Amino acid sequence: EYEGDRNSEGQRHGFGKARLPNGDTYEGEYECGLRSGHGTYRFKNGALYTGNYLQNEKHGKGVFFYPDGSKYAGDWVHDQKQGYGEYLYANGDTYTGEWANNKRHGQGTYVYKDTGSKYVGCWVNGIQDGPGELIHLNHRFKGRFLNGKPLGHGKFIFDIGCEQHGEYIQPVQEKEEEEEEEEPPLPLEPIWKVSEITKITPWSPHEEELLGP
Repeated sequence: EYEGDRNSEGQRHGFGKARLPNGDTYEGEYECGLRSGHGTYRFKNGALYTGNYLQNEKHGKGVFFYPDGSKYAGDWVHDQKQGYGEYLYANGDTYTGEWANNKRHGQGTYVYKDTGSKYVGCWVNGIQDGPGELIHLNHRFKGRFLNGKPLGHGKFIFDIGCEQHGEYIQPVQEKEEEEEEEEPPLPLEPIWKVSEITKITPWSPHEEELLGP
C-alpha cells in the first residue's frame, strides 16, 4: 500500500507513506520509486531507523533503534555503519568512534558500564588492536593490543604517582600426548612480566621500537 506523491511516470516521488508486504512501514521521501532523502522505517520486529536514504539504502546520517534496546547514531554508507558513530549497547556499554563495514574500526572509545573502565585506542574489524589505553578507576594501562588482549611492552600508571613497566607475554600452550583433544584449547591469557617501577614518565607505544628489548 502506498499513499503519497508520484512523478509523471507514476513512480513514487516526493513524500509518501508505504506499508510493505512483510509488515514494515516507511514514511519519508522518495525519488523515482526508491527511498531517497529523509525518512523513518519501522520494522515489524520493533526496530526503527530514522535518517537519510539513497536509492533504498541507509546512507548519510541516521539513527537505528534495535529491538533489544541498543541504538546506533552516526554515519551510514550503502546500508553499512561506516564513518563516525556512537553505539549504545543493550547492557549499557557505549562505543564512540570510527566504523567500517558495520564494525568498530579505526580510533574509538569503549566504556564498560559495569566497571566504569574504558578503552581508548585502535580497533580492527571490531576488536581492540594496536596502540591503546585501558583506563580503570585508580590506574590505567598503556600499550599495544592484539586481538582484544594487551601484548608486548607497556606500562601501568597508578594514580598514587608511580608506573610499573613491563610486557605482556603470550604463554606457550603445553601439549599433552595422551589426550586426544576434541576441540582446540582456548588461547591462554597473556602474562604480565614486570621490568621496573618508576616515577611517572611520558611514553608512547611508538618509542618502544627505539628502545629495543
